[in-house]
Amino acid sequence: MTIWYPDPETLTPPLHASLAQALARAISDGRLATGAQLPTHRRMAQELGLSVHTVSKAYDSLRRQRLIDGQVGRGSFVTGAEAGGSPPYRLQPETGGGYDLSISRPLFAPLHAERFQQALRQLPEGLDPACYLSTRPNAGHQAHRKAGAEWLRICGLEAPVERILVTNGVSHGLSAALTALARPGDTVVAEKITHHLLIPACASLGLTLGGLETDGDGMLPDALEEYCRRNSPKLLFLLPSLANATAGMMPLERRQALADVARRHDLLIIENDALGPVAADRPTPVAALAPERTVYLTSFTKCTLPGLRAGYLAAPEHLLPALTGRIVVFSWMATPLMGELASRWVQDGTALELARWQRRALAERHAIAAEVLQGWHWQGHPAALHLWLPLENGWTSEGFAAYARQLQVSVAPDTPFLAPRVPPQNAVRISLGSVQDPARFRQALELLAGMLRQPPEGAASLAF
Repeated sequence: MTIWYPDPETLTPPLHASLAQALARAISDGRLATGAQLPTHRRMAQELGLSVHTVSKAYDSLRRQRLIDGQVGRGSFVTGAEAGGSPPYRLQPETGGGYDLSISRPLFAPLHAERFQQALRQLPEGLDPACYLSTRPNAGHQAHRKAGAEWLRICGLEAPVERILVTNGVSHGLSAALTALARPGDTVVAEKITHHLLIPACASLGLTLGGLETDGDGMLPDALEEYCRRNSPKLLFLLPSLANATAGMMPLERRQALADVARRHDLLIIENDALGPVAADRPTPVAALAPERTVYLTSFTKCTLPGLRAGYLAAPEHLLPALTGRIVVFSWMATPLMGELASRWVQDGTALELARWQRRALAERHAIAAEVLQGWHWQGHPAALHLWLPLENGWTSEGFAAYARQLQVSVAPDTPFLAPRVPPQNAVRISLGSVQDPARFRQALELLAGMLRQPPEGAASLAF
């Protein structure tokens, strides 16, 4: 049986963290299969030219991540990537043993469970049988689209009912938009730090993704202008209202400038507005500035509760046949019962109530972050679900995330958010809502603050 070893030339200080990362990647991509036995500490050390102590620390780190399991007298065995904590977006049950700040999700309270249980109890009352007896109309039931028009108005966008499609959320709408508006070989342009799902989506669809330079206000219009002259992209993807990894709110002037460039170069625009009305200071959506070329996406997942998988897509009339066709391909139609729940919450005010609750709760988390991380330069907004933390003192994104895992704190490294050919940004994304208890959230941030005070070589004392 061939035993897999990392390439020692790829290991960088701190060596135990680098070795742990290399083994974790091998487990994740299948080079080390579930059940495979790792070499003994001494054998691994000999093969890689490391000390036994360094290998022991790396194995200990993998054991804490539940990627391997040690058995006395038998050795260390791979338990599998699913048992570990490396994927940055998997939801884990909240326990007293760790802090998951990696997944960007909203806060919740007993209020949310009460509202949802009440909605489920009331669902049979006056329910149109078409919600469970039919898979048409593909664009969504008319009553649900009318509720969508009302919700979009709350989000700052006036759109006629006929231009609104019901979706199963923003990801569903994004899949429909990308496949309807672009063909393999076309180019999509976005900010260099963008939505983590856009990157694999473009790769799987054969689309070229260009990442453009930004400043504090978002994508630079001059960079978009120059890119359009050189590359003739088909689509412009924007996250102007806190849904980007950097938690930025694009001002109205920048939105207008980008819309003007898109108009000059005949670019279609996809606007992801997942948070909807959570932020009180959100400017006019790009879709209102360039309605003839913008597909606008929003949902209830981020602003009310994650289980309400429903949303809306608004688009110009000439794009609707292609978009509706893609809805049919992916799901025939959005799930009608979810659309019914969302519609009732829009009509009775529950959706807006929960969005405003989210606004207040996130502001409280933002205040905690501002206190604990005072003195470090980070990017955030009182209504954002996460913050973006550029790293100093020699930290890399992957190294910081690896050390944090040893303290049982999970953060999202920058890699999943970087468009192709964008160099590492040496930053991490920290969720404000994934740890529900505010005291435990503060504890997690304090652990990270302790790391920030140390260079990587000095942080080992925090974990061992």
